[in-house]
Amino acid sequence: MEKVKQFLEPSQEESEIVSRILAIPSHRPGVDSSFYDDFALRGIRVDRVEPGLVVCTFKVPPRLTDRNGRLASGAIANMVDVVGASVVYAEGLPMNVSVDMSISFLSTAKVNDELEITSRVLGRKGGYSGASVLLRNKATGELIAEGRHSLFGKIPVSAYKFGTIHESGR
Repeated sequence: MEKVKQFLEPSQEESEIVSRILAIPSHRPGVDSSFYDDFALRGIRVDRVEPGLVVCTFKVPPRLTDRNGRLASGAIANMVDVVGASVVYAEGLPMNVSVDMSISFLSTAKVNDELEITSRVLGRKGGYSGASVLLRNKATGELIAEGRHSLFGKIPVSAYKFGTIHESGR
């Protein structure tokens, strides 16, 4: 048992590394950008916003590619999640949570390819919303991925009474 304890005990150098990590100030939502924002979302440009529609442009950076130089499937899933959620977001209401997502990976994108990401509301029923997200190569029009994103949010009854939310999603 003593040998296991010695094996698991961190060295002085390891202890110092952990201490430096713990000294990192906490993230202040809405004030600071987060590692997630800087790493995964930096570079998404919102081109058009209409009720039930969000269109963005994104140039594939090296940091989001796999070992073959293609846009990683996890990065595509992240874009479906973020842009799909943005199209159903209503200012002043709580954020929705993802309930289900399905993605068809149809092609690939490489570093510096410019993508057009289009998200449309498929419909709303109570607090449940559905969105469709298409990722296309902007130069060729080739469809890279197609996603369906289902979300749920607790919607105050007053949102329906005052016309903030429409059942049809329009």
